[in-house]
Amino acid sequence: MKKLILLCLIGVSFYAYLQDNPQVIERIEETVNTENLSNSNTSEYSSSDRALAQAFKNKQSDLQIGGSGKVVKVLADDLKGSRHQKFILELSTGQTLLVAHNIDLAPRINGLSIGDRVKFFGEYEWSARGGVMHWTHHDPQGRHEGGWLLHNGNIYQ
Repeated sequence: MKKLILLCLIGVSFYAYLQDNPQVIERIEETVNTENLSNSNTSEYSSSDRALAQAFKNKQSDLQIGGSGKVVKVLADDLKGSRHQKFILELSTGQTLLVAHNIDLAPRINGLSIGDRVKFFGEYEWSARGGVMHWTHHDPQGRHEGGWLLHNGNIYQ
């Protein structure tokens, strides 16, 4: 009986630790997803990758979603109107996604390079080339759900 109580206390303590440290869960999930993709002939993708693939297939827009991808191209900043840092991510599905990050409202990602991993949360807009992720920043008027980018442990919003 004492062993059972001790085991329960350890479980509760570990659960509390994970709740206070969500990055541990993310690392575990990334490891598991990476192992599943490399050890399997079937396509197993994250739910966000599947949602983005469906949105692309169905030509949907205005989808608030998060995910991650690898930088495959860094583009020149768009300086017309609101300034945007632009780069292309490749998702685990192979789909590409243009990120248009408003640098008038949020800090730019300095030192962004091909091969870097970027996590994102924002609004997806369909395009024939895979789609555009925008609203990766806060809304100063508070009328739109805020988004963000995560690169090398730094959040940009």
